[in-house]
Parts: sequence; structure tokens; C-alpha cells
Amino acid sequence: MSSTSAITTHVLDTSRGIAAQGLAISLYYHDTIQDKWNLIKHSVTNKDGRCLDLLQMEQFQAGNYKLTFQTSLYFEEFKEKSFFPFVEVIFVVNDPNSHFHVPLLLSPYSYTTYRGT
Repeated sequence: MSSTSAITTHVLDTSRGIAAQGLAISLYYHDTIQDKWNLIKHSVTNKDGRCLDLLQMEQFQAGNYKLTFQTSLYFEEFKEKSFFPFVEVIFVVNDPNSHFHVPLLLSPYSYTTYRGT
């Protein structure tokens, strides 16, 4: 899959066996000097559960990043409760010339994530 975004994600709702369309996601960068997370972008997954517009390669730099997935809002759409109100995935980028794909497998009471390709 071709993308101009340096960081992408793909969310699958494993409890339904479908892509998690319409899930709100935020991307942050950690400012180590001020020890705070700075918002880069808010986005929403598309019909395939993908978010491909988080960060342009020109803006990409080494450091710590955080993806926040608004899981309880997503499950409320199905009139379901979720154990996790949100999921935060923090990861380190050492080589900003690489693409980073961070998938999320999601259900109301569990999640799994990994470094994808």
C-alpha cells in the first residue's frame, strides 16, 4: 500500500470481524525538554479501518510518538460498553526515513498492537 504519511494505522474490530470505520485517532509527539505531548493531528479511520493522513514525511523526525484511539466512543456507536475508554500506543522512532505502520486489533475487552509493514 502506497502512502505519503510517515505513520499509518489499521484498526480491525475483532469482535465483529470488520474494519473499525469511524474510529477517532489522535497522533502526538513527545517534547522531551518540556516533558509534554504535543498534538500533531486528529483523524478518523476510513471505511477500511485505515488512517493514512497522520503525518507527512517532510514533518517526520526521530523521537517518541503516541497514537490515542477513542475506543469507548467507537463502541458506543454499537450501544456497547468498553473496558478501555481509550487505547494509547507509545512507540519510538529512531529512523525517520522509514515508514511506521501501527495496527490495532480491537474488541470491547481487549486489544493487541504491533509494528506492521
